[in-house]
Amino acid sequence: MTSVILQQPTEAKAARKTNRGFIHGLLTSRKAMTGMAIMLVFIVLALAAPVLFPDDPSRITGMASLEPDSEHWLGTTAKGQDVLALTIHGARSSLLVGLTVGFASTFIGILVGLASAYFGKFIDEALSLLTNVFLLLPGLPLLVILAAFLPPGLGTVILVLTVTGWAGSARVLRAQALSIRSKDFVAAAVVSGERAGRIMFREILPNMASIVMGTLLACVIYGIGAQAGLEFLGLGDVSTVSWGNNLFWAGNEGALLTGSWWVFVPSGLCIALVAFALALINYAVDEVTNPRLRKIRKPATTERSAVQ
Repeated sequence: MTSVILQQPTEAKAARKTNRGFIHGLLTSRKAMTGMAIMLVFIVLALAAPVLFPDDPSRITGMASLEPDSEHWLGTTAKGQDVLALTIHGARSSLLVGLTVGFASTFIGILVGLASAYFGKFIDEALSLLTNVFLLLPGLPLLVILAAFLPPGLGTVILVLTVTGWAGSARVLRAQALSIRSKDFVAAAVVSGERAGRIMFREILPNMASIVMGTLLACVIYGIGAQAGLEFLGLGDVSTVSWGNNLFWAGNEGALLTGSWWVFVPSGLCIALVAFALALINYAVDEVTNPRLRKIRKPATTERSAVQ
């Protein structure tokens, strides 16, 4: 027992060193920095939307279906609304829903995964059964049913996407927590009489930083894409300005049939760019945490000596 307790500080220091190396690896990764730069641009534009376009973005500002020009940089819709204003204001709603759904789904997944792995036995079986039920339910039909019967609004969209999106996170985090649960420093914490909550969130969770971040990024991508899909089907609040609703109105007004590409391309491109940026960060997380994916760079002196 004494040897187990003595190993606790050593393993804790190793975990902290691993976390510092993880952060340093992200900051030196081109993929991560590129993804962060793209996300920063979208976040700044979303925050500055009331300053750039202080008026209602849905109001009519010009003739219908105008092509991009010096006055309307991205043209106008079939109603005469400025597409650039709709796109920038739409970032506020889409990013809000995506980030909220991502954090909420990951938080529920952390709670379920940690509790299932730490307590085991009956609690593990009950939580695993609940997780499996949500995993087996068809995602899109459940999204459609919930969105159709609940009152429209951003709160409903966030609730629906969170309810249907937490199970995958819980399954991944439970598997990681189970492997850490068997470590010596966790056993030492149990023997020393620490509370279950402290062990789960102070001992186990910090050692899952990389997998938690990867899960969070995947949930954010899911939230943005699923919201756009629901709103494109007309199951969101059509009075809200968002990228999904922009695509919905573009389809209803026949933008694709009339060749008004400037109406639907900006919102679709923004969704793709945000998903691309988050995917880059996610790939960087995988490279930093998985030694098999790291690029082995030979020192310059070694290369020169080999040539000589």
